[in-house]
Amino acid sequence: MFAELYELPQGLLELPAGKLHGFLGGPTLIHLEGRREAPLFVSVLMHGNEDVGWEAVRHLLQKYRPGGGGQELPRSLSLFIGNTSAAEVNMRRLAGQPDYNRVWPGSELPPTAEHAMMESIVDTMAHKGVFASVDVHNNTGLNPHYACVNVVRTESLHLAAMFSRTVVYFTRPTGVQSMAMTELCPAVTLECGKVGQMHGVDHASEYLDACLHLAQHPTHPISPHDIDLFHTVAIVKVPPEVSFSFGCQNYDLCLLDDLEVLNFREIPAGTSFGRVGQGERIPLDVKNEANHDVATRYFSVEHGELLTRTPVMPSMLTMNEAVIRQDCLCYLMERYNLHLEDAV
Repeated sequence: MFAELYELPQGLLELPAGKLHGFLGGPTLIHLEGRREAPLFVSVLMHGNEDVGWEAVRHLLQKYRPGGGGQELPRSLSLFIGNTSAAEVNMRRLAGQPDYNRVWPGSELPPTAEHAMMESIVDTMAHKGVFASVDVHNNTGLNPHYACVNVVRTESLHLAAMFSRTVVYFTRPTGVQSMAMTELCPAVTLECGKVGQMHGVDHASEYLDACLHLAQHPTHPISPHDIDLFHTVAIVKVPPEVSFSFGCQNYDLCLLDDLEVLNFREIPAGTSFGRVGQGERIPLDVKNEANHDVATRYFSVEHGELLTRTPVMPSMLTMNEAVIRQDCLCYLMERYNLHLEDAV
């Protein structure tokens, strides 16, 4: 279900994300030889409307021999170009497709052909003795650049802190690329701000270049002064039967029209998310790491207003209604630096 190549096809780096499907025909894994044999694994376009990873790779490879430049790759690179068909129409995923970043080994979704594809890719990279893994994303709300890890391990934390001092540790959702690859090597997910921002492309490109130049992973404990570690404690979704919009009326849930300014802010109990159409029922699906319903722990409805019930820090709040339907409204986090001493 995916093509496997051992060199960059001529003209590939000249194409934007939306032209890749016509050129490649579908998901493609490309192996490029470098001076150090153990490859850096980089995945891009897990979501078709998030092109920062592909743009960063285009920019990066132009200076190295596989991309027509004069320099030898300092380390081998395995590049997985994911959902090209969704990228062709600038969508996160097509109708009927699973989310490409929810079907990696460990996924709880019913098996599909995409599950088998990701399992095969993980097996391939295990056979190659992968050095490190980086999955590159945009996000839709107002968020800082940050890195995510799925284990509190020294090597992964160092890899994340190379990108940003803001690091998020999460164990749900399952089936994400970094969670599967962390069983093989240090692995991170990069969140590089909104689509179309050159700062995100430049930041990701410089980071990937730094990873290619790593000879080995640091093994000394990371200093709490060098990292702000947060732990995702809940995923907040709008149930399918709940109608919603922003700054609106006559919906089941009318969210504030500037809600995304709360991202990565520690907000107090009693902070409003918006108004509820009728009744006192919390119109959100809120699940913790054990997939238990914790809506009443974090939210309440008082006099028609949806309020936080405890101090929290949201992330990835977005006003993109399609993304909210396909993924979630936001995540809720807590500070986690005290757990750095537990890193192994």
